[in-house]
Amino acid sequence: MAKLTDFIKVIPQYFIPKHLLSSGMHWFMQVETPWIKNNVIKLLTKIYGINVSEAADEDINNYPHFNAFFTRALKPEARPIDTTPDSWVSPVDGLISQSSHIEGNKIIQAKCHPYSVEALVGGDISYAKKFNNGEAAVIYLSPKDYHRIHIPVDATLISMTYVPGDLFAVNPATVRLVDGLFARNERLVIRFKNEQGLFCLVMVGAIFVGSMETVWQGKITPEYEPNIQHWDYEEESIHFTKGDEIGRFNMGSTVVLLTTEGQLPDLGKIHADTPIKMGQLLAKYPKSSNSNEHLEA
Repeated sequence: MAKLTDFIKVIPQYFIPKHLLSSGMHWFMQVETPWIKNNVIKLLTKIYGINVSEAADEDINNYPHFNAFFTRALKPEARPIDTTPDSWVSPVDGLISQSSHIEGNKIIQAKCHPYSVEALVGGDISYAKKFNNGEAAVIYLSPKDYHRIHIPVDATLISMTYVPGDLFAVNPATVRLVDGLFARNERLVIRFKNEQGLFCLVMVGAIFVGSMETVWQGKITPEYEPNIQHWDYEEESIHFTKGDEIGRFNMGSTVVLLTTEGQLPDLGKIHADTPIKMGQLLAKYPKSSNSNEHLEA
């Protein structure tokens, strides 16, 4: 049963203007007045325990605004990329809040809160079916975490879909109470493929996540569009090597990973609430994994 504190945290979110507040946050994050942005950086660094020593540039005065600091680059040695053969690395810093086998087309968000792969990927039924009985993992980024997103394995970009939606927070309390949260919030559904098959990385927006962007398309939000948008990249041959940067979040949010049946069984066997850093070993392909049967996009 949900705690009273969960209800106190979640219920107001049904009534506040989440998109308006998020747009306001995005504006504030771009303020360049030195005394404002420097004091905000100092305050939030202290509140959230952000490790500035990992930043490629440790001098907060050199960041033009808070968003530039929040999405700061790190020193290369701060996030080494695991070189274990046949492995995936974590695409982000965060907490692996959930890891599970996909039962048919159902992903369990929390007890009594299943949602479908079709809903998560924006209603694309034929694409969603490719992940039936596959694996799913959810990684939650808190405000203290590094907020650039990297590719977990060598892969080629297929397409991307922007799915409009709500902007609930994605903290544990909201996950426990809001049905189908990750299939309800605004999100970017990014499709990849490699020699082992298809996989999907979903960037899930949340309140105060003032911006989501990718390296190939730039800033996607804001503005918050009312309709689904789709980009096809199959003819552009956009390739990434494990650990390459692919996108950024402003403030905390969530990444959901989906793999096809039998492709990466270890992805669905990670203990809940496991902390992880970008570049750390996430899962390994089974030794016999060299099938191309799921490659059709």
